[in-house]
Amino acid sequence: MNLLAFDTGTEFTSIAICCTRNGQVQQWQHAAGGGAKASTDLIPAILDLVQQAGLTLQALDAICFGSGPGSFTGLRTACSVAQGLAFGAGVPVLPVDSLLAVAEEARYTALAAHSAGVVTALLDARMEEMYCATYAFAGSQWTTLQGSALVQPEKLQRLPTGNTAPTAPWLLAGNVFAVYGERVAAEDPSGATSLRIGALPTASAMLRLAPALLAAGQAVPAEQALPSYIRDKVAKTTAERMAEKAAATLASAAGAVAAGQ
Repeated sequence: MNLLAFDTGTEFTSIAICCTRNGQVQQWQHAAGGGAKASTDLIPAILDLVQQAGLTLQALDAICFGSGPGSFTGLRTACSVAQGLAFGAGVPVLPVDSLLAVAEEARYTALAAHSAGVVTALLDARMEEMYCATYAFAGSQWTTLQGSALVQPEKLQRLPTGNTAPTAPWLLAGNVFAVYGERVAAEDPSGATSLRIGALPTASAMLRLAPALLAAGQAVPAEQALPSYIRDKVAKTTAERMAEKAAATLASAAGAVAAGQ
């Protein structure tokens, strides 16, 4: 399976591509700073990685992007580029929940020795809030215990222990600990102390999740791909309107690039 994945919803940009050759899965990765640079650097970095892999965009089975929650500007950038590249190449788009990608990255790096566990994924939402979701894994299969929501650091709680095996490790994972420190609740209702690790929604994690998501029919045509914001917005700032205009320009450019591949 040939897959491209990227995420620009946090302070970092993560890109990865994988392909299967002679029965072996090979992967290429790129990581860089995010923010405003993502809108100018993302497409060149993607094309460079595709070239390294010896592929064309048309040879991809799907283009995966971190759909959020996360930075509004970053999510729009990733979605627009995914749409443009997919439309031009004639391939489907796979939106991947950014919190699930955080959970998968945490499982892969910190809980690889465990066959089951629970991960509460946390991303900084600014404004004294965090995006959070809780997942249980058994092997490589994920189950959502609590969907994406906004929560204040002090009000984070694990789900009641009856929702999963009481001996399963519980991990808090994300980019919030340097920001909120001990304000992030450290105990579940039973008094069990959680483990904490820093984790981000990496493109490699998205590639590991993609086969199951594709098998579940979650890929969509390019024009139907949408970001997931979670936080409601009453009005857009001037900067956000400019970001939307830039994202639309990126989508047009991406489509032209993909069509020319």
